[in-house]
Amino acid sequence: MTTDTFYASLPKVRDFSALSDPSVFAPLPGDWLLCCTDIVNSTGLVKAGRYKTVNMVGAAVIAAMRNALEGEAFPYVFGGDGASFAVPPGRRGTTQRVLGSLRSWTDAEYGVSLRAAVLPVSRIRAEGLDAQVARYAASEHADFAMFSGGGLAWAEAQMKAGAFEVAPAPQAPPPDLAGLSCRWSNTPARHGIILSVVAHPAPGASLQDFAGLAAELLEFAAELEDSGHPVPESGPRLRFPPEGLTLEAKASRGRLPLFLRQLYLLGHCAFAALLLLSKRPAGSFDPVHYLSMLRAHSDFRKFDDGLKMTLDCTPAIRDRIRHRLERAAAEGLVQFGLHEQDAAMVTCIVPSPVEDDHIHFVDGAAGGYTQAAANLAAAFVSGRKTA
Repeated sequence: MTTDTFYASLPKVRDFSALSDPSVFAPLPGDWLLCCTDIVNSTGLVKAGRYKTVNMVGAAVIAAMRNALEGEAFPYVFGGDGASFAVPPGRRGTTQRVLGSLRSWTDAEYGVSLRAAVLPVSRIRAEGLDAQVARYAASEHADFAMFSGGGLAWAEAQMKAGAFEVAPAPQAPPPDLAGLSCRWSNTPARHGIILSVVAHPAPGASLQDFAGLAAELLEFAAELEDSGHPVPESGPRLRFPPEGLTLEAKASRGRLPLFLRQLYLLGHCAFAALLLLSKRPAGSFDPVHYLSMLRAHSDFRKFDDGLKMTLDCTPAIRDRIRHRLERAAAEGLVQFGLHEQDAAMVTCIVPSPVEDDHIHFVDGAAGGYTQAAANLAAAFVSGRKTA
């Protein structure tokens, strides 16, 4: 294994609960680059009702990098209001071009300010932290990266402070966002609550002790129907015209006039909706199989320097999760934030509807991870003032 093929050579973990064990994570090579993005004032955008836009921009980072790397495997994680990823050193130029283009594009198309930073993994280790990754196989055709070690959270804090910045590139061509879409309507909770959970190890806490807590939380979630998966077997809701039509048109229009791209997508969505509603194959597209893969390839839980989950949750399990986290916080083990809403949303990257490599990012529909993280930050500041 060379440093460039590090991630492609990682063994895939097929049991999600095994990811609570720190030993399944491998350290990123020291010459790799850790890259992170997030949206300025995402909490304000949530309050203004623009969380679908927030999710779209976060997923756009991943879509643009996947397209730029032309199928090369690399670790990435969707965070709701941004995304983080790692690349080998030979991809520095590509990464900086893509991120610079994205910063200008999101501002021009959506009026959203995107931060971006790139830094070497060795810089994280110089701070006494680490950046470790595992590869979770959602199926034979798609997998998701998981991060651990505290380095990603430190890098994000540095980015918000203005360090390691990738500057906007207003003269760059629009990023290639082929495959990015947000056509699905919000998916209502079937068991009372869509619960967004963000839990990070507290400063100085043992990663092994946090792993034990994460395993407990996953056991609680396992008592829910389908472990709390918020996407039903029938798939998300589909309305016509799609709520995210204009967002998708802006992401895929290139230099076309917006209304022409909207008209094209309107016809395309109408045809796709008929196929999905009929449940009958058309050519090489099987709508029933597609929906089953959509559900299997949805990232409703992840390790991202901590544990994040979007759960279709009962009030009873919500209370057990909250009480266990409150007890762990009192013991100095965890910092956490929760947010409740009545629906989940799905943002998709579908290179081809007839292939099985499509992936789907799940978040709460009314603030989700962004609001849960804001609640975590508020609780941390309150705790410091009390201390």
